[in-house]
Amino acid sequence: MGFILDGLETESYDRQYRDRDLLRRIINYFRPYSRLMILVAVAISLNSAAGTGGPILISRGIDLLAETPSTRNILLLAGGVLLLGASAWTFNFIQQWFSARVVGNVVLNLREDVFHATVRHDHSFYDEHPTGKIVSRVTSDTRDFSNVVTLTTNLLSQLLLVVILSVWLFNINAWLTLLLIGMTPVVVAIALSFRRVARRVTQRARRVTAKINAQIQESVSGITVAKGFRQEQSIYNDFDRTNEQGYHVGLRRGLTINTIFPIMGLASGIGVATLIYAGGSATRSGTVTPGNWYLFMQAVGFYWWPMMNIASFWSQFQDGLSAAERVFSLIDADPKVVQTATEPVEDLEGRIEFRHLRFAYTEKEQVLPGFSLDIEPQETVALVGHTGAGKSSLARLIARFYEFQGGELLIDGRDIRRLDLSDYRRHIGLVSQEPFLFSGTVRDNIRYGRLDASNKDVHEAAMHIGNGDWLADLPAGLDTDVGERGANLSMGQRQLVALARVLLKDPAIFILDEATASVDPFTETQIQEGLDTIMRDRTAIVIAHRLSTVKHADRIIVMDHGRIIEEGAHDGLMAQAGHYAELYNTYFRHQSLEYIEASGDRAGSRIASKSSLKS
Repeated sequence: MGFILDGLETESYDRQYRDRDLLRRIINYFRPYSRLMILVAVAISLNSAAGTGGPILISRGIDLLAETPSTRNILLLAGGVLLLGASAWTFNFIQQWFSARVVGNVVLNLREDVFHATVRHDHSFYDEHPTGKIVSRVTSDTRDFSNVVTLTTNLLSQLLLVVILSVWLFNINAWLTLLLIGMTPVVVAIALSFRRVARRVTQRARRVTAKINAQIQESVSGITVAKGFRQEQSIYNDFDRTNEQGYHVGLRRGLTINTIFPIMGLASGIGVATLIYAGGSATRSGTVTPGNWYLFMQAVGFYWWPMMNIASFWSQFQDGLSAAERVFSLIDADPKVVQTATEPVEDLEGRIEFRHLRFAYTEKEQVLPGFSLDIEPQETVALVGHTGAGKSSLARLIARFYEFQGGELLIDGRDIRRLDLSDYRRHIGLVSQEPFLFSGTVRDNIRYGRLDASNKDVHEAAMHIGNGDWLADLPAGLDTDVGERGANLSMGQRQLVALARVLLKDPAIFILDEATASVDPFTETQIQEGLDTIMRDRTAIVIAHRLSTVKHADRIIVMDHGRIIEEGAHDGLMAQAGHYAELYNTYFRHQSLEYIEASGDRAGSRIASKSSLKS
């Protein structure tokens, strides 16, 4: 039991909804399609009438043929049965056709709502929850939500069938009908007893599916690292354990759901045996004709199956409700970044003020205990310090990716919590250490900074980065396909694309988060030329480990454990012989020597290459 449930805990944002509340929200998704649902209901009614008309017609035909057997009557009976069958098929087709349209529209709308909510969740939401599990809710659970529609339409059909049959059975023999109806609550009680356990096992099945999806996504994303360390077998073993867990959970769910029908079948079998005895006795005594007895027993067969479906509906319905509950939980997840107003942001000067700001990712992880800093418009500020000093956290707070717990963060003298985030982020340009590129061309990814930009604007932005020399290294220039997550480009080329994207956006505040940490010195030179263009006439916050992106900053802020321990220009800080000077002597100086050597080698090779081309 421990193995089966291991790792299947609910997510922190999961909620428990009452069935009544879930049904209310589900109905809201169907309300725009009420006309189609009415048409489906009419088709269901006619289909049910045609379905029950067959046994009725046959029973009457048996009595008629017993009195006047003739070829004409036999043909009429056969033609009537054929006509009813064709009508039932037609009405069933109409029901299925329009039900499919309703299901498609509802799932489309639900998936749009959940994806819209997903992309609007805070950055911290994705830090806390695996992407694969979120994807599972957006895809698998919204798809399984359609079971609600199928089961509901089937329920309507079965209810109408039971009502029609009950009325007709009363016309045949009221005593036998009351006996049949009296057995029905037993079947219903058996089915309802499965409701809670069905909901529980279904939820676990969905969690293990999400866990498998998350593990697959993580394994595929990290396959390069796995192969580099020859850990393919290890990730397969991890998947195998999770997959086996999914097998056991799925088996338990299948046994639970599928046990309902055998148990109800046993109960209905006892009921049918009782009715056969009672009906046979009535026929022998002459109170019921053979045709009516045949009709009654035929009707009992038609009656029990829909009755069992109705009784088991709620247990099977839990599958759809479980999917709906998981989807609505993702939609309703409480945001951690809360705006107190939505004041428009037309233009920004770029003044940034931290006032005694307190920030922590978790209660045990205090990052900024009380940070204060003023950054003037169009000032370039470099943040340096050891890993964990809080540099990247400042950048994320300026971008409003995370909520701070105390103090103030002012942008142009306005509380950042009162700004319209959509407006505000249009004035923010962020380049991270590992830039993300979307599938498509280099041109598409640069245009992502401003979707209405022309090809000329995109080309000019690219040419401003490293004088456009980097485009010559791309097979098709701006039309080069970047591949999944930019896999067809080197890290340096991805950074150049990201810089061109930000330049096209033309933000008032530019944040560079260690963007040159993973590139070669020559590419760093190209990036630096692009940075000089981007940071001109903008407020720039530079988080870097390399001297080239720090030395020429207007002000250098040296941080340690969320506090400022030194600040000033490069020369002044070096003269202080403090923490910055120590960083420079132990880290920056070594990098600068490597940078000079590598740049010289690269420049020499390029000169030689050009000379050979000329010759």
